[in-house]
Amino acid sequence: MPHAKPTDLPSGGGGRWPAAGDGFRSVQWGDMEVGFTSVHHPLDCTELYRIGGLPGGLCMCPHYGYVVEGAVSATYPNTDRPDEEAVAGEVYFFPAGHILKYSGPTKHIEFNPAFALQQCMDAMQRTADRGGA
Repeated sequence: MPHAKPTDLPSGGGGRWPAAGDGFRSVQWGDMEVGFTSVHHPLDCTELYRIGGLPGGLCMCPHYGYVVEGAVSATYPNTDRPDEEAVAGEVYFFPAGHILKYSGPTKHIEFNPAFALQQCMDAMQRTADRGGA
């Protein structure tokens, strides 16, 4: 059975998404992608999603996670769903159709459907490859 410390997961998804660098470590186990994200400064993913060509400029991957340090927010443009913020010590579920935002340094662990996360990360890699956001 696979197991690892979050900081020992492969950076950039094991080379699949080099633009993510050491700030995003993940591995696919079965049909889930296990990831550890470490953000060092405020980050708004709006432009990454839009330029990457995600439908409607939104992340379509549902995220299940735990915030180790800091906070991560999800906004749901063009819906009645309120913005959400998960802070250190909280578990969360952000359904598909969101934009992630970080107000400052944050570390969180996620368990995501592998195929859905691949679509999101591939889009952000395309953005980086084109020199965008």
